[in-house]
Amino acid sequence: MTASTLLTPRQAAARLGMSYPALKHWILAGRIRTVKTPGGHHRIPLEALEEFLPAARAQTGSARISGRNQLLGTVAEVTVEGLLAKVVLSVGNQRITAIITADAVRELALKPGDAALALIKATEVMIGRP
Repeated sequence: MTASTLLTPRQAAARLGMSYPALKHWILAGRIRTVKTPGGHHRIPLEALEEFLPAARAQTGSARISGRNQLLGTVAEVTVEGLLAKVVLSVGNQRITAIITADAVRELALKPGDAALALIKATEVMIGRP
């Protein structure tokens, strides 16, 4: 492997369309493969990103978005009722539920096991205790 195929965590985060702190959590949790430099810094082999790119890779005709709260996960459940659909996305050991149109589910061809992104745009964040 040559040094040119290794990315810094910031470079890898940019390629995945996620924040640097989120990628650091992945690194520390062992979710993404890294190699360490002699100085102890993490570097991510370009091929280690491949399993995460299919859902994050833009398709022809799609637009890039400005939102940074993008969580990559796996579709756990899809329930379509009338005009609406409930989609449950598993992100790590957490679940995110979204209500979207049934048309959007059909257009995205969402089914359990698929990789998908949760794009979160909120003006308020509430904090609670478990």
